[in-house]
Amino acid sequence: MPTSKRLNVAVVGATGIVGHELLRVLAQRHFPSERVVALASERSKGLTVPYNGSSLKVEPLDEKAFKGIDIALFAASGDIALMFGPLAAEGGALVIDNSSAWRMKENVPLVVPEVNPEDIRDNEGIIANPNCCAIPLTVILHPLKQAAGIERVLVSTYQSASGAGRALVDELEEQTKAIADGTEPQAVAYPYQLAYNVVPGGWRPEPDGYNEEEVKIVNETRKILHMPELRITATCVRVPVPVGSIVRIEASCLGLSDRKIYTIAEGRLVDPAEDLPDFPVEVGPFKVAGLRCEEQDRDLLRQ
Repeated sequence: MPTSKRLNVAVVGATGIVGHELLRVLAQRHFPSERVVALASERSKGLTVPYNGSSLKVEPLDEKAFKGIDIALFAASGDIALMFGPLAAEGGALVIDNSSAWRMKENVPLVVPEVNPEDIRDNEGIIANPNCCAIPLTVILHPLKQAAGIERVLVSTYQSASGAGRALVDELEEQTKAIADGTEPQAVAYPYQLAYNVVPGGWRPEPDGYNEEEVKIVNETRKILHMPELRITATCVRVPVPVGSIVRIEASCLGLSDRKIYTIAEGRLVDPAEDLPDFPVEVGPFKVAGLRCEEQDRDLLRQ
């Protein structure tokens, strides 16, 4: 939406972790907004959320909430996105949804700006934001695809409590304090105790033995890269940290055997013979470290 005018922006789910972060980034990047509206459920009506050194009063999410809105950023559940996303789009807003509700719909582009920004042109009022781990994964794989071609990808993710919402972040803190005090930690927000633990669960199991998160990463990566037949497998676990996740990638490439080891900076392949900053290399909002070619298989790139 290239424009010189200032835009009216609505943030749906403004009281949640992601909603707070969206408001923080809008202010940090001096987004050209005429008006920013914080929307949440009726039970949050009257609350305030921080924005740009001040605060916004939370307004109720209903069918009238999107009047005059140019961009609607959804940071709520899939059910909310499915219910109110079309209403916002029909009212003239461009919807950018952070849930998984719209990601695999054929008429909805799934976009990582560093990878497939041209897909935005195909939107019909709704654009989907990918899974939190599919985003850095595709940022890393995209230059490999362009330079050498990708044959197979094995990915492991180590995901923080914040990915499951504020309740698990709070529960992790409470569990850690309980263990330090010598008392029994309680697991309510999540099926397992997360403190002092690594949990290979918590996501809905799928019939083939994978879980919901692993299937999301596989399907979304294929869609973003326009590689529907890409051989990719994902393994996901939850780790006991409040915020921040690690994605470990093993990519088998078609044309790296006659090249030196490469690292990735600014979304492109770089010869390490050049002057490079110390690891980790920042790639947009991500940090990339530990890239190397497998000694026994020069077509295998590990990160």
